Amino acid sequence: MAGYVEFYRLGKTYDTPNGPAVIVEDFNLNMDKGEYVCLLGHSGCGKSTVLTMAAGLNPISHGGIVVANHEIDGPGPDRGVVFQSPCLMPWMTALENVLLGVNQVYPHGTKSQRHDIAAYYLTLVGLGNSLDVRASSLSQGMQQRVGIARAFALKPNMLLLDEPFGMLDSLTRMELQEVLLEILIRDKVTTLMITHDVDEALFMSDKVVMMTNGPRARVGKVFEMPFERPRVRSEVLEHPEYYKLRGDMISFLEEQDHKKMKQDAEKLQQKQAEESQQAVSV
Repeated sequence: MAGYVEFYRLGKTYDTPNGPAVIVEDFNLNMDKGEYVCLLGHSGCGKSTVLTMAAGLNPISHGGIVVANHEIDGPGPDRGVVFQSPCLMPWMTALENVLLGVNQVYPHGTKSQRHDIAAYYLTLVGLGNSLDVRASSLSQGMQQRVGIARAFALKPNMLLLDEPFGMLDSLTRMELQEVLLEILIRDKVTTLMITHDVDEALFMSDKVVMMTNGPRARVGKVFEMPFERPRVRSEVLEHPEYYKLRGDMISFLEEQDHKKMKQDAEKLQQKQAEESQQAVSV
């Protein structure tokens, strides 16, 4: 059964001097409207490749992605994106940075209406008193708040988050996690987030999708979160299933580590055998 968002047989192949390199293969995932899904896996497994294809920033080689009954074929305001670095215009104020997108999405709104939309979302992320502060003068955490406000102000059907808290200190990270969840509950935006952090995935998501190692990465296992919303961090940590889920997720990642070590050892043995055969031939 298809969901509000559907990834079907999604694949990404790059041409290289040594032939085609298949990064992601047969990636399948359905997401319900308003669902929060975390994509978790080791570095280089293809998580960001999946997200950039969903954002329309990376051409799809195989399969497709449907968002709200529309098959994507490029970037669009129906998908808001927040990267690890917010990529703000440093000479512009927080308000002006958010207005860049708002002006494009609401061209028929009055100047006052567009201002109010941008100011509203900046206030939601805690920057109501910093609307006119230049981005270059904001802390890293405040800049990321602007990036989150900018994404939500577009009223997207889907929000795509690529390790949005990865560059922040732990206290700022936890604070922004809760800010983001509050807005998501209010706006009910379907969200896909990439993370390396098991605890972050457990706290934030409705569903955690574990990816196998690349190349030819795909969905390896899916964990459903039993925690109620709105989330209270202390209650999540005290939930009887929290540490079992955490252990199962870490075990999956360790299993992928062992598979990679075995594959690397087999490749090394094959290379040494080929080199020995070449030496004998000479």
